[in-house]
Amino acid sequence: MTESRLEHFIHLTRLHKPVGTILLLWPALWALWLAAGGMPDGDILVIFIVGGFVMRAAGCVINDYADRHLDAHVERTSYRPIAIGKIKPWEALLLFVLLSLIGFGLVLLTNRLTVLLACIGVLIIAIYPFMKRYTHLPQAVLGLAWAWSIPMAFAAQTQSLPAGLWLLVTAVVCWTMVFDTFYAMVDRDDDLKIGIKSSAILFGARDLHIIAAFQVLTVIAFVLTGISFSLGISYFLGVAVIAGLFVHQLVAARQRDRDGCFKAFMDNRRVGFTLFVAIVVDYLI
Repeated sequence: MTESRLEHFIHLTRLHKPVGTILLLWPALWALWLAAGGMPDGDILVIFIVGGFVMRAAGCVINDYADRHLDAHVERTSYRPIAIGKIKPWEALLLFVLLSLIGFGLVLLTNRLTVLLACIGVLIIAIYPFMKRYTHLPQAVLGLAWAWSIPMAFAAQTQSLPAGLWLLVTAVVCWTMVFDTFYAMVDRDDDLKIGIKSSAILFGARDLHIIAAFQVLTVIAFVLTGISFSLGISYFLGVAVIAGLFVHQLVAARQRDRDGCFKAFMDNRRVGFTLFVAIVVDYLI
Protein backbone atom coordinates (compact mmCIF):
# COMPACT_ATOMS: atom_id res chain seq x y z
CA MET A 1 0.00 0.00 0.00
CA THR A 2 1.34 3.43 -0.97
CA GLU A 3 2.24 5.62 1.99
CA SER A 4 0.82 9.14 2.22
CA ARG A 5 2.91 12.30 2.51
CA LEU A 6 1.90 12.56 6.16
CA GLU A 7 3.22 9.06 6.81
CA HIS A 8 6.54 9.97 5.20
CA PHE A 9 6.86 13.02 7.46
CA ILE A 10 5.97 10.86 10.48
CA HIS A 11 8.77 8.48 9.49
CA LEU A 12 11.16 11.41 9.00
CA THR A 13 10.50 12.65 12.54
CA ARG A 14 10.47 9.09 13.97
CA LEU A 15 7.18 9.72 15.75
CA HIS A 16 6.35 6.10 14.97
CA LYS A 17 9.48 4.99 16.89
CA PRO A 18 9.38 6.70 20.29
CA VAL A 19 12.32 4.82 21.84
CA GLY A 20 14.69 7.70 21.05
CA THR A 21 12.32 10.22 22.62
CA ILE A 22 11.98 8.05 25.71
CA LEU A 23 15.77 7.83 26.05
CA LEU A 24 15.99 11.61 25.58
CA LEU A 25 13.35 12.34 28.21
CA TRP A 26 14.88 10.32 31.04
CA PRO A 27 17.82 12.67 31.79
CA ALA A 28 15.46 15.66 31.77
CA LEU A 29 13.04 13.93 34.15
CA TRP A 30 15.86 12.83 36.47
CA ALA A 31 17.15 16.40 36.57
CA LEU A 32 13.73 17.96 37.17
CA TRP A 33 13.11 15.71 40.18
CA LEU A 34 16.58 16.34 41.57
CA ALA A 35 16.26 20.10 41.05
CA ALA A 36 12.88 20.22 42.77
CA GLY A 37 13.77 17.75 45.51
CA GLY A 38 10.68 15.82 44.47
CA MET A 39 7.78 16.63 42.15
CA PRO A 40 8.74 19.55 39.84
CA ASP A 41 6.42 22.39 38.89
CA GLY A 42 3.64 21.13 36.62
CA ASP A 43 4.14 23.71 33.88
CA ILE A 44 7.88 23.05 33.75
CA LEU A 45 7.24 19.30 33.54
CA VAL A 46 4.86 19.72 30.60
CA ILE A 47 7.27 22.06 28.78
CA PHE A 48 10.10 19.52 29.03
CA ILE A 49 7.99 16.53 28.00
CA VAL A 50 6.53 18.29 24.96
CA GLY A 51 9.91 19.85 24.20
CA GLY A 52 11.52 16.42 24.32
CA PHE A 53 9.22 15.12 21.58
CA VAL A 54 9.67 18.25 19.47
CA MET A 55 13.46 18.44 19.71
CA ARG A 56 13.98 14.71 19.20
CA ALA A 57 11.92 15.04 16.02
CA ALA A 58 14.04 18.03 14.98
CA GLY A 59 17.21 16.04 15.62
CA CYS A 60 15.98 13.17 13.46
CA VAL A 61 15.10 15.54 10.62
CA ILE A 62 18.50 17.25 10.55
CA ASN A 63 20.19 13.87 10.88
CA ASP A 64 18.40 12.51 7.81
CA TYR A 65 19.17 15.71 5.90
CA ALA A 66 22.87 15.37 6.72
CA ASP A 67 22.85 11.67 5.76
CA ARG A 68 20.68 12.00 2.65
CA HIS A 69 23.48 10.74 0.37
CA LEU A 70 24.49 7.92 2.73
CA ASP A 71 21.28 6.36 4.05
CA ALA A 72 20.51 4.48 0.84
CA HIS A 73 23.73 2.48 1.29
CA VAL A 74 22.96 1.34 4.86
CA GLU A 75 20.56 -1.57 5.35
CA ARG A 76 18.85 -0.09 8.43
CA THR A 77 18.32 3.37 6.91
CA SER A 78 17.76 2.62 3.21
CA TYR A 79 13.99 3.20 3.52
CA ARG A 80 14.17 6.71 5.01
CA PRO A 81 11.97 9.28 3.22
CA ILE A 82 14.72 11.62 1.97
CA ALA A 83 16.89 8.71 0.83
CA ILE A 84 14.09 7.29 -1.32
CA GLY A 85 13.07 10.71 -2.66
CA LYS A 86 9.68 10.99 -0.95
CA ILE A 87 10.67 14.18 0.90
CA LYS A 88 12.89 16.83 -0.66
CA PRO A 89 15.95 18.08 1.25
CA TRP A 90 14.63 21.65 1.36
CA GLU A 91 11.39 20.38 2.90
CA ALA A 92 13.38 18.63 5.63
CA LEU A 93 15.36 21.80 6.37
CA LEU A 94 12.16 23.81 6.55
CA LEU A 95 10.67 21.28 8.97
CA PHE A 96 13.81 21.37 11.12
CA VAL A 97 13.55 25.16 11.39
CA LEU A 98 9.84 24.92 12.23
CA LEU A 99 10.37 22.30 14.93
CA SER A 100 13.28 24.28 16.39
CA LEU A 101 11.11 27.39 16.56
CA ILE A 102 8.38 25.44 18.34
CA GLY A 103 10.94 24.15 20.82
CA PHE A 104 12.33 27.64 21.30
CA GLY A 105 8.82 28.94 21.87
CA LEU A 106 8.36 26.43 24.68
CA VAL A 107 11.64 27.49 26.28
CA LEU A 108 10.55 31.15 26.17
CA LEU A 109 7.93 30.18 28.75
CA THR A 110 10.70 29.56 31.31
CA ASN A 111 13.48 32.07 32.12
CA ARG A 112 16.52 33.78 30.60
CA LEU A 113 19.11 31.24 31.80
CA THR A 114 17.12 28.35 30.32
CA VAL A 115 16.75 30.23 27.02
CA LEU A 116 20.51 30.78 26.85
CA LEU A 117 21.19 27.11 27.51
CA ALA A 118 18.59 26.13 24.91
CA CYS A 119 20.41 28.15 22.24
CA ILE A 120 23.58 26.17 22.98
CA GLY A 121 21.57 22.93 22.92
CA VAL A 122 20.13 23.61 19.45
CA LEU A 123 23.64 24.26 18.16
CA ILE A 124 24.85 20.90 19.52
CA ILE A 125 21.87 19.12 17.96
CA ALA A 126 22.51 20.80 14.60
CA ILE A 127 26.21 19.89 14.38
CA TYR A 128 25.92 16.32 15.72
CA PRO A 129 24.80 14.63 12.45
CA PHE A 130 27.87 15.93 10.64
CA MET A 131 30.39 14.69 13.23
CA LYS A 132 30.55 11.14 11.82
CA ARG A 133 32.44 12.57 8.86
CA TYR A 134 35.20 14.06 11.03
CA THR A 135 35.54 11.96 14.19
CA HIS A 136 35.15 8.36 15.29
CA LEU A 137 33.38 9.62 18.42
CA PRO A 138 30.14 11.24 17.19
CA GLN A 139 28.54 9.30 20.06
CA ALA A 140 30.28 11.65 22.51
CA VAL A 141 28.71 14.67 20.78
CA LEU A 142 25.34 12.93 20.88
CA GLY A 143 25.92 12.29 24.59
CA LEU A 144 26.42 16.00 25.19
CA ALA A 145 23.25 16.78 23.23
CA TRP A 146 21.39 14.14 25.24
CA ALA A 147 22.74 15.48 28.55
CA TRP A 148 22.11 19.14 27.81
CA SER A 149 18.55 18.89 29.07
CA ILE A 150 20.00 18.46 32.58
CA PRO A 151 21.37 21.99 33.08
CA MET A 152 18.29 23.29 31.27
CA ALA A 153 16.04 21.46 33.73
CA PHE A 154 17.87 22.88 36.74
CA ALA A 155 17.79 26.35 35.21
CA ALA A 156 14.06 26.10 34.53
CA GLN A 157 13.18 24.74 37.96
CA THR A 158 15.62 26.67 40.20
CA GLN A 159 17.28 29.33 37.99
CA SER A 160 20.63 27.97 39.17
CA LEU A 161 23.29 25.46 38.09
CA PRO A 162 24.59 23.56 41.15
CA ALA A 163 27.90 21.79 40.70
CA GLY A 164 26.36 18.35 41.30
CA LEU A 165 24.39 18.43 38.06
CA TRP A 166 27.61 18.05 36.05
CA LEU A 167 28.12 14.63 37.63
CA LEU A 168 24.78 13.62 36.12
CA VAL A 169 25.82 15.17 32.80
CA THR A 170 28.98 13.04 32.90
CA ALA A 171 26.88 9.94 33.62
CA VAL A 172 24.63 10.62 30.63
CA VAL A 173 27.56 11.19 28.26
CA CYS A 174 29.12 7.89 29.38
CA TRP A 175 25.73 6.14 29.17
CA THR A 176 25.23 7.45 25.63
CA MET A 177 28.63 6.05 24.68
CA VAL A 178 27.27 2.70 25.87
CA PHE A 179 23.92 2.54 24.11
CA ASP A 180 24.89 4.40 20.95
CA THR A 181 27.96 2.22 20.45
CA PHE A 182 25.66 -0.82 20.60
CA TYR A 183 23.53 0.98 18.00
CA ALA A 184 26.62 1.71 15.85
CA MET A 185 27.61 -1.95 16.01
CA VAL A 186 24.39 -2.75 14.13
CA ASP A 187 25.59 -0.60 11.19
CA ARG A 188 29.32 -1.26 11.46
CA ASP A 189 29.70 -3.32 8.28
CA ASP A 190 27.75 -0.81 6.20
CA ASP A 191 29.59 2.17 7.73
CA LEU A 192 32.95 0.62 6.89
CA LYS A 193 31.93 0.27 3.24
CA ILE A 194 30.86 3.90 2.84
CA GLY A 195 33.54 5.48 5.02
CA ILE A 196 31.42 6.65 7.95
CA LYS A 197 33.15 6.94 11.33
CA SER A 198 31.77 5.61 14.63
CA SER A 199 32.87 4.43 18.05
CA ALA A 200 32.05 0.85 17.02
CA ILE A 201 34.63 1.10 14.22
CA LEU A 202 37.17 2.85 16.44
CA PHE A 203 36.88 0.27 19.24
CA GLY A 204 37.03 -2.67 16.82
CA ALA A 205 37.57 -6.07 18.45
CA ARG A 206 37.75 -4.46 21.89
CA ASP A 207 34.28 -2.93 21.55
CA LEU A 208 32.60 -4.87 24.36
CA HIS A 209 35.52 -4.30 26.73
CA ILE A 210 35.40 -0.54 26.13
CA ILE A 211 31.62 -0.49 26.42
CA ALA A 212 31.99 -2.26 29.76
CA ALA A 213 34.43 0.44 30.88
CA PHE A 214 31.90 3.14 29.99
CA GLN A 215 29.24 1.21 31.87
CA VAL A 216 31.45 1.23 34.96
CA LEU A 217 32.04 4.98 34.56
CA THR A 218 28.28 5.51 34.20
CA VAL A 219 27.57 3.62 37.42
CA ILE A 220 30.29 5.53 39.28
CA ALA A 221 28.89 8.86 38.04
CA PHE A 222 25.38 7.81 39.11
CA VAL A 223 26.71 6.94 42.58
CA LEU A 224 28.53 10.26 42.89
CA THR A 225 25.37 12.07 41.76
CA GLY A 226 23.41 10.34 44.52
CA ILE A 227 25.99 11.36 47.10
CA SER A 228 26.04 14.95 45.82
CA PHE A 229 22.25 15.26 46.15
CA SER A 230 22.10 13.35 49.47
CA LEU A 231 19.90 10.58 48.08
CA GLY A 232 19.12 7.46 50.11
CA ILE A 233 19.07 3.69 49.88
CA SER A 234 16.25 3.49 47.31
CA TYR A 235 18.31 5.44 44.82
CA PHE A 236 21.43 3.35 45.30
CA LEU A 237 19.43 0.13 44.98
CA GLY A 238 18.24 1.46 41.63
CA VAL A 239 21.83 2.07 40.57
CA ALA A 240 22.65 -1.52 41.55
CA VAL A 241 19.82 -2.76 39.31
CA ILE A 242 21.24 -0.67 36.47
CA ALA A 243 24.62 -2.35 36.95
CA GLY A 244 22.83 -5.68 36.49
CA LEU A 245 21.11 -4.42 33.34
CA PHE A 246 24.47 -3.40 31.93
CA VAL A 247 25.78 -6.92 32.42
CA HIS A 248 22.68 -8.27 30.66
CA GLN A 249 23.38 -5.98 27.69
CA LEU A 250 26.92 -7.27 27.33
CA VAL A 251 25.61 -10.82 27.32
CA ALA A 252 23.00 -9.97 24.68
CA ALA A 253 25.65 -8.44 22.39
CA ARG A 254 28.37 -11.04 23.01
CA GLN A 255 28.12 -12.48 19.47
CA ARG A 256 28.20 -8.96 17.97
CA ASP A 257 25.33 -9.85 15.63
CA ARG A 258 22.85 -7.19 14.53
CA ASP A 259 19.92 -8.57 16.51
CA GLY A 260 21.91 -8.96 19.72
CA CYS A 261 23.43 -5.48 19.50
CA PHE A 262 20.05 -3.91 18.77
CA LYS A 263 18.53 -5.79 21.71
CA ALA A 264 21.30 -4.42 23.96
CA PHE A 265 20.56 -0.91 22.68
CA MET A 266 16.82 -1.23 23.31
CA ASP A 267 17.44 -2.53 26.84
CA ASN A 268 18.57 0.96 27.82
CA ARG A 269 14.94 2.01 28.06
CA ARG A 270 14.93 0.03 31.30
CA VAL A 271 18.04 1.84 32.52
CA GLY A 272 16.35 5.22 32.22
CA PHE A 273 13.13 4.00 33.78
CA THR A 274 14.94 2.31 36.66
CA LEU A 275 16.85 5.43 37.66
CA PHE A 276 13.73 7.57 37.38
CA VAL A 277 11.77 5.24 39.67
CA ALA A 278 14.71 5.13 42.09
CA ILE A 279 14.79 8.94 42.31
CA VAL A 280 11.02 9.33 42.68
CA VAL A 281 10.74 6.62 45.34
CA ASP A 282 13.69 8.03 47.26
CA TYR A 283 12.03 11.44 47.54
CA LEU A 284 8.67 9.89 48.42
CA ILE A 285 10.03 8.00 51.38
